[in-house]
Amino acid sequence: MRLFIAIVAGGLFGLGLHLSGMTDTNRVQGFLDIFGAWDPTLAFVMGGAIVPMAVAWRLTLGRKPLAGSMFPPRPSTEITRRLVIGSVLFGIGWGLVGLCPGPAMASLGYGGIPGVVFLVAMMVGMAAAPRVSQILDRRTASA
Repeated sequence: MRLFIAIVAGGLFGLGLHLSGMTDTNRVQGFLDIFGAWDPTLAFVMGGAIVPMAVAWRLTLGRKPLAGSMFPPRPSTEITRRLVIGSVLFGIGWGLVGLCPGPAMASLGYGGIPGVVFLVAMMVGMAAAPRVSQILDRRTASA
């Protein structure tokens, strides 16, 4: 049951990304080009995601998921050095390429070799992140 729910949810997510144009790197980069040919589409997509998610967080209070032991805890609202560095790196990659993890996965079927190269590079970065984080933490602690 859990696998079925994951497949359906992932499929709906990918379909939504495709229909909204978020797998089109030019559209994403157009949103980031505020002094040029700005494309506000992404703002509507984000709003269309934030509002239902806020409702979903409220609806999960005191409930148990259909296929799992518990809902994940709410994320921390604390702004840390790790959060800022990660956000900056994510934003740089997103701005340069025009994709983030969800749309990168959704575009694999038609993204061609550049999409695969991006996904492999992203996965290498995700695998390296914990080690880089440990190194930075040690350097900060010794300073």
